[in-house]
Amino acid sequence: MKLEYEGPVVLAIMDGVGLRRELVGNAVKLAHTEFLNLAVKNYPSTGLLASGEAVGVLKGDMGNSEVGHNAIGSGQIIKQGIARVEEAFETGAVWKTQAWQDVMARIRENPDSTLHFSGIFSDGKVHSSIDHLKRMISRAHQEGVRHIRIHAVLDGRDVPPQSAEKYINEVEYFISSLERAENATLDYKIASGGGRMVYVADRYESDWDIVKNGWDAIVWGQAERKFLSASEAIDTFRTEDPGLQDQYIPPFVITDIENRPIGTVKDGDSFIYFDFRADRAIEIAEAFTYEEFPYFDRGTENNRRLDVYFVGMTEYNSDTHVPEHRLVEPVEIKDTLNTFLGSRNISDLAVSETVKFGHITYYFNGNSYEEAPGEKHIEIPSDTQPFNTRPWMKSAEITDEVLKEAENFKFIRLNFPGGDMVGHFAELEPTITAMEAIDIQLGRIAKMVDDLGGVLIITADHGNAEELTDENGVPKTAHSTSPVPFIVYDNSKNRDKYELKRVENAGLSNIAATLALFLGQEDYPSVWREPLIKLL
Repeated sequence: MKLEYEGPVVLAIMDGVGLRRELVGNAVKLAHTEFLNLAVKNYPSTGLLASGEAVGVLKGDMGNSEVGHNAIGSGQIIKQGIARVEEAFETGAVWKTQAWQDVMARIRENPDSTLHFSGIFSDGKVHSSIDHLKRMISRAHQEGVRHIRIHAVLDGRDVPPQSAEKYINEVEYFISSLERAENATLDYKIASGGGRMVYVADRYESDWDIVKNGWDAIVWGQAERKFLSASEAIDTFRTEDPGLQDQYIPPFVITDIENRPIGTVKDGDSFIYFDFRADRAIEIAEAFTYEEFPYFDRGTENNRRLDVYFVGMTEYNSDTHVPEHRLVEPVEIKDTLNTFLGSRNISDLAVSETVKFGHITYYFNGNSYEEAPGEKHIEIPSDTQPFNTRPWMKSAEITDEVLKEAENFKFIRLNFPGGDMVGHFAELEPTITAMEAIDIQLGRIAKMVDDLGGVLIITADHGNAEELTDENGVPKTAHSTSPVPFIVYDNSKNRDKYELKRVENAGLSNIAATLALFLGQEDYPSVWREPLIKLL
């Protein structure tokens, strides 16, 4: 029996909304979500794995939006992100790459040049791992690199909100251990830093000033705040504002005692950006590699590209292949849901606001912005002020677009960012508001599918909003390892033609085949994991 719907099949992804029984710190349960509560009570629902090996990362590691959307959109568990990079370091493949070999060769030719490192400065393992940085410093030291500068993109988002000093101390101790082993002083130093929300790590071109803040501090040693060490910088910011989260620490530069920056980037230097996740790395990569660069004045004559050998941990844009040089080759994801639908002439709409637009498009489509036949993307500009001050975000505007386009598409996918973007502040009341705003909009979409004879499938890409504190009551800004919901809201004539079935280790990668069945396509790609429903 084949399912056929008069209206659209709608997939609503509540970003960062997991399942957790405990009430403490649980904005998902504490929110007044009348629609979601009724949907869980009256319609088929289950929980799905959205972390660890179920989404292709290391066992026990939290999920994230990148791997979550990859898994949903590809129907496959793909070893990627931290797991793929870890393997490259463990096997030593990193040191054999052309990129690493070229960096070392350039430095041998110009031993007075500097090797710069930058990236998300933590062990969060969502965007990066500080362990990879230490391994590269150690290897560079073995190969005789004299000068290293580190530009720390402070985290406080995938790790505790005030933990920057831990990672600064860890790296400085690591460098001192190399010095003790050599019985010599090494010219390896942290040269600049700042929080990821204000320094370097913009994404989806929502605010190029963030990248410029990082560029000016890293390349030119220009920032409003200057200190003699990174530790002094953090101590000062903690004293000035005890509640300041690491992700918002202002850009700062480290100087010598004569107030001269110690780590500017010069022509002839080499630069390794050690993030393995693309979204907060691509813009700084473009600033270093594009010949023509329209986004801000790089400060060079005629805005020319610096003569710097730039290396990414991996490829940050599979369409433009930026950066050209990388330490780990990207995974190639084939047989994605959007290409399958395009081959069947099934129209496909993707909608979200800026901060998650790349997830519902680029990552969902297997790391490509290329649209399949019949596919359309709609981006709603996000607010530029902190999301905890407008926690409803653009939920209503996203829904407006979905309702406007509903009769034009057979499949619609959308992402509501509030559970994740507000949840990263680890503040209960704003996150409750975010959840309630999403609930209202889901109710609007549900009415639309009822009117048109469609079906609404509700899920999430990873947890966050359900766990805003740890077991000790300390604010928790990171994602969680919680399972996520899967709810089928269906009042159509098809409601009695299928049922949820038990699937071993059911996870996000089981969704693509499930959607194919709802769209009347039973001969989906064989590489997809089995569907979550069976036809009766």
